[in-house]
Amino acid sequence: MFGLTLNTLIMALASPLAVQGVPIDTTGIAARASAPLGNGVPLRIMPLGASITFGLKSSDGNGYRAALRDMIVNPPADSYGGGGGGAGQGAARRDEMFKSVRGKSTARVSSGPNKVNMVGSRKAGTMVDNDVEGWSGYRIEQVHDKAMAAESAPKYKPNVVLVNAGTNDAAQNFQVATAGERMEAMLRDLWAVSPRAVVVLSTLLVNQDEATERNVVAINKQLRALVARLRDEEKKKIVLAEMHGRRGPRLADLADGTHPTDEGYRKMANIWYASLRVASDRGWLQAPEPVPGVPDDGAA
Repeated sequence: MFGLTLNTLIMALASPLAVQGVPIDTTGIAARASAPLGNGVPLRIMPLGASITFGLKSSDGNGYRAALRDMIVNPPADSYGGGGGGAGQGAARRDEMFKSVRGKSTARVSSGPNKVNMVGSRKAGTMVDNDVEGWSGYRIEQVHDKAMAAESAPKYKPNVVLVNAGTNDAAQNFQVATAGERMEAMLRDLWAVSPRAVVVLSTLLVNQDEATERNVVAINKQLRALVARLRDEEKKKIVLAEMHGRRGPRLADLADGTHPTDEGYRKMANIWYASLRVASDRGWLQAPEPVPGVPDDGAA
């Protein structure tokens, strides 16, 4: 589906496969940025998870966040190269964009259609607006506890939550069979404290360790089913970001068998952005709840 347009994707989401709970992989779409996300609403984004969310092993500590932020405020003509000069030119534009956010100057923050404020109780990386809710070594229920802390989601009330959690459950072989249930409990609490939030839930990245990878595959199956059920049966505002698919980081994109290299994080950023495009096209993005002291632009 390398050349699929967003309109075609949205039609596919209503297909029998989607009804049967088989999520559509958003990672190969030609996510063309012809309009601001959500008609230009401010995006108060909470990156939520463990060490991958924190950006561990990236050269600048920014992980996927700087590249994603730059895509939002300076939308690429084509985030996957599906048109406007072909795949090669699209990839070249994408690579040039990522290079521009590796150093301290990072995102060009004032020219984009959406104001962006990355929020969280921690800071990581050299980028502007480097707030994050990433906790190295934490399992799903531990990330849940951090997300519900007074200085986290209840304080910031994000309208977008990017969730990548469960790799430590897989690596620790911790209650793998209940990973989906524990993830659902966290998502419901997130919606309770921030009802306007769109959740983008990622599958877990491929892992070099064979035993961990078996658990990753088992957890990902639960996460895909969870997204399909919440989206289709309960009409929740949730999008699957397929990080374990062919456009996600591969083993060659991992620095230590678990955490991405800069190239792996770039691939993650592309997938997050494509998933936000899906949420935008569905009309799910709405302005965040006003919170005193929390600006629309985290780089202002």
